[in-house]
Amino acid sequence: MIRSGKRNISMMMDLYEMTMANGYFIDGNAMNRVTFDVFYRKNPDGGGFSVFAGLEQIVEYIEGIHFDEQDIAYFRSLGLFQDGFLEYLKGYRFRGNIDAFPEGTIMYPEEPILTVTASLLDAQIIETVILAQINHQSLVATKAARMVKAALGRSISDFGARRAHNIDAATYGARAAYIGGVGSTATVMAGKEFQIPVSGTMAHSWVMYYDDEYTAFCKYAKAYPDETILLVDTYDVLESGLPNAIRTAKEVLHPMGKRLKGVRLDSGDLAYLSKKVRHMLDEAGLTDCKIIASNSLDEYTIRSILEQGGCIDSFGVGERLITAKSDPVFGAVYKIAAVEKQGVCSPRIKLSESIEKITNPGRKKVYRIYNKEGKAIADLITLAWEEVDFTKPYRYVDPKKPWKNRYFTECTAKELQQPVIRDGKFVGKRQNLNAIRNYVKSQLETEIWEEEKRFENPHKHYLNMSPAYYELKMNMLSENGKNKMGGAYAT
Repeated sequence: MIRSGKRNISMMMDLYEMTMANGYFIDGNAMNRVTFDVFYRKNPDGGGFSVFAGLEQIVEYIEGIHFDEQDIAYFRSLGLFQDGFLEYLKGYRFRGNIDAFPEGTIMYPEEPILTVTASLLDAQIIETVILAQINHQSLVATKAARMVKAALGRSISDFGARRAHNIDAATYGARAAYIGGVGSTATVMAGKEFQIPVSGTMAHSWVMYYDDEYTAFCKYAKAYPDETILLVDTYDVLESGLPNAIRTAKEVLHPMGKRLKGVRLDSGDLAYLSKKVRHMLDEAGLTDCKIIASNSLDEYTIRSILEQGGCIDSFGVGERLITAKSDPVFGAVYKIAAVEKQGVCSPRIKLSESIEKITNPGRKKVYRIYNKEGKAIADLITLAWEEVDFTKPYRYVDPKKPWKNRYFTECTAKELQQPVIRDGKFVGKRQNLNAIRNYVKSQLETEIWEEEKRFENPHKHYLNMSPAYYELKMNMLSENGKNKMGGAYAT
């Protein structure tokens, strides 16, 4: 976490996590081993995919979770918890296992992206932090990837800190946006903490402070001759702002042997104005001067501006990125999938009148299936101990059309979940942020179908099941009336 050595966020939890843990402790069930899955039910904005982000902060939390004297005193003041339970918390550390997709993996609804296998107590009290990190960062990373696609190779910078929901949301949001493909951030804390390139220009207040616009531009150019980007819409873009920017370039920068790096538009009809600005800059011999646009942009406005021939070289995106304004809830959930007692593991399934809320039970594996061209054609859920063999046609079940005989042929498979935590200790491979970002870019460019990346009516990625796994789930559904807790299988 940011300044993780100076603050303890172990108390970032819902009260029910601690009351349940205390109840299990009283019942003698706290150390029974269970499995919880994290998954989500739909992609934001009706999209065809999402980007997994936030794993690094989950690992940091797991490695540092503990309860100090003040935490224990607060719990005691609530009058809810047994003394023996509070004594246990004094020496607490997480001792379970976590498996997860590598951070930056392109992911799809209903598949377990992170799995916790631990004591009931351990698994219960980490729920909120896991969901908070995944829900926030995956949402922003996914939004960023959509905006990067809309920009058609033009750079995007995160300008969102002042519209974020708090300081952490701004900083971790910048991290997530960078994972999703945004090239830089205006948030200095994120630049320092995560080594993200930082960028920024000037505010309207700079222009308004001085007696006239030209003086303001001259002062800025003299202060930053190598990085002069002038905000030209404070008064009038075409009649005042741009003429004064051109004058500044010729009268201040050129005598210094410098060039005007860019001008920024922050209001008005960005498509129309950018075309006019480009023409005026070119006529003035400033063909190398870039045009940056900001002002409530998202993937749809970016796409529209470019479709209209807008001459924008770079976009500064704020509130609609950092808050994922058009669909601000990611919706990942944390559901129990299996309970182990005396060496026997019993799957658990949540039923609902809403079909989409029925869970996938038991311990499982998730594979990504690739055709011979290297394109991801589906994901596959199997029982945890199943072996998949793609050297010959592999029969699978499409849960939406189970009556059809389906086979993967000439395909390869990659298991998606990887060990992250074992007995509370990190065992994975730490990735720097650029590696995670490049992983996202590589998948979107080489593995993911263009049809899945459409903004409107994208192709839905298939999530199939092995015959054995599908049979387990159907048996639990059909026998639910007889045994609410489902069947059991040996580990």
